[in-house]
Amino acid sequence: MTLIKSISGIRGTIGGKVGDALTPPDIVKFTAAYVKRLKERIPDKDSYKIVVGRDARISGEMVDKIVCGTLMACGIDVVNAGLASTPTVEMAVVFEGADGGIILTASHNPKQWNALKLLNENGEFLSSAEGELLLKHAEEEAFDFVSVERLGKCTCKDFTSKHVEAVLSYPLVDIESIYRNGFKVILDAVNSVGGIIMPKLLEAMGVTCIKINCEPTGNFAHNPEPLPEHLKELSTKVVEEGADLGISVDPDVDRLALICEDGTPFGEEYTL
Repeated sequence: MTLIKSISGIRGTIGGKVGDALTPPDIVKFTAAYVKRLKERIPDKDSYKIVVGRDARISGEMVDKIVCGTLMACGIDVVNAGLASTPTVEMAVVFEGADGGIILTASHNPKQWNALKLLNENGEFLSSAEGELLLKHAEEEAFDFVSVERLGKCTCKDFTSKHVEAVLSYPLVDIESIYRNGFKVILDAVNSVGGIIMPKLLEAMGVTCIKINCEPTGNFAHNPEPLPEHLKELSTKVVEEGADLGISVDPDVDRLALICEDGTPFGEEYTL
């Protein structure tokens, strides 16, 4: 069992002893510490709002309920984005004018892992200084939960379409040119949230999207880190279908790997 605490959040494996893994008490502690630091940084507000979203890994629903319940117990109104990519949650913080965000994802780590990634009011990851103060609060465990009259509320909202619209409206996205070329793409979303947002984005640009491993079950079909040795099925499918491109994303869609039309990998360092 593993629990790793850092300025960017907390990640660990599910199951085990408190303090040695990502257990429910550890999730409560770091969520409450995040709120305490948030209220210090943005003091004297009548109400606070935090966006929560998650990837599709198996433990996600359990972690989501604990995080949202803890936020409400701290008097925070929660906007639950449900199954959402990391960039979608970051954008949702801005869309909602929220005070922060929590992304529940262990990125490219295997399915037994999960994590809390913490955002500020700009939808950006916390600075080193903010992270250090949060860790201090977590160690002290001096939390104060609100009375029943002041409990936060939770609403659910899907930001996928709004995120896709924002991408399509970006000046550097030449939708007409993409439409004219009639591209065919094979998409491998490793059974997570990329299977929700990526087809919508591609199809909105007139791209024919052939999906593999796109059901968001959280049972990753292969090692979720999008490295060439894990993308052999995608490489084969690109050649078999005569596709123009293969696309693989990690479970929270903040990493991208491309496969060329001949099935060879296009180096990830070129896709930044």
